Amino acid sequence: MESTKQKSYVLPIAMMFALFAMISFVTGLPQPFGAIVQNEFGASNFEATLGFFANFIAYAFMGIPAGMLLQKIGYKKTALIAIVVGFVGVGIQVLSSKMGFATYVAGAFVSGFSMCMLNTVVNPMLNTLGGGGKKGNQLIQMGGSLNSVSATIVPVLVGYLMGTVVEERTIAKALPALYIAMAIFAVAFLVLFIMNIPEPSLAKANNNVKNEHSPLAFRHFKLGALAIFVYVGIEVGIPHFAGLFMMTPEAGGGLAIDSTIAGSVVGTYWFLMLIGRLVGASLGAKFTSKAMLTVASGVGILFIILAFICPITTMVSMPVFKSDISFGVAQVPISIMFMALCGLCTSIMWGGIFNLAVEGLGKYTEAASGIFMVLVCGGGILPLIQGQIADMSGFMTSYVVILIALAYLLFYALVGCKNVNKDIPVE
Repeated sequence: MESTKQKSYVLPIAMMFALFAMISFVTGLPQPFGAIVQNEFGASNFEATLGFFANFIAYAFMGIPAGMLLQKIGYKKTALIAIVVGFVGVGIQVLSSKMGFATYVAGAFVSGFSMCMLNTVVNPMLNTLGGGGKKGNQLIQMGGSLNSVSATIVPVLVGYLMGTVVEERTIAKALPALYIAMAIFAVAFLVLFIMNIPEPSLAKANNNVKNEHSPLAFRHFKLGALAIFVYVGIEVGIPHFAGLFMMTPEAGGGLAIDSTIAGSVVGTYWFLMLIGRLVGASLGAKFTSKAMLTVASGVGILFIILAFICPITTMVSMPVFKSDISFGVAQVPISIMFMALCGLCTSIMWGGIFNLAVEGLGKYTEAASGIFMVLVCGGGILPLIQGQIADMSGFMTSYVVILIALAYLLFYALVGCKNVNKDIPVE
């Protein structure tokens, strides 16, 4: 009987995996599209980052409402709405090939609403479909791995579609990637619409009881929320500006590296995140979140410092994930290689920060999760700051933003994560 019940959820579980992958696919589009809008619309480094900004700033508006929507109409209906919004958002980006830069930014903003809702839905829905416990956790870990795989493919695919000629980097050439996203959204909607999804009891009578405090009464949570804000900016900023740095012509302060090679290097960053997540999952039972975050942020700082001090003219043979879904070797500056290696560090940061920030919150944990979703907007704001610095002082100088952000995460791991508000009742 139990096996029959599990088999009946195979298809929706597969669709949740697909949506997990779509979150990183759609969220990752602004990275290669940054080089496209620079060529097609003459965008500056600052303007080329507006796609990320629009996508992530949507979280600031939708984070808490998404949680409320989940409580009122459940997982299935919220997911269906999110899929429709995502389809529309990507569709608007398709129109930008004819209607211009502002349409592209608007499409990224609408897509951000969808990604926020999907992030709110997918993790708990996979846990529910797996029946909770170890099986539910296993499904979430598998979904997270597919998220990394998708993030690896996006820059490689779009880099391949753009080709080697700078003047031919247009949204029109990258449309197949957008069509793939829309097709997956359409299939996922149809499957979820006809399937029965178990709905956990989210709306309890005691939800109307007001708590005396909030998650913001805990110092370690407030510092952790800021850490999440900073972390997403790091995760996005490192590969985005590495890609722009490589693909920008020398006259614009870039390295004039072929877009296919650049896409492979950026894809390798995301592939290293996949490796890091798989290794981190196996080490999680042996090491504390504090220890893992300390090491990850410390090593990340080391990599960025090495990227600064190594001559940009020094080339190395770097193993990369290629557009034909194979591995090869690319000649890149050693500084770029160290930037890509940061993917190993960023891979485990989200889980470490989240665990440390919500530790000891008890009944305030759910409200804390909603606030966390709002702070994901850091993935749009920090890269925007980095883009402005890149315009003023160059790509390498802009990585000072990353260095400072990593230093804050190291501070949080060593000092800021301590719960100094244990006197607040959490039961």
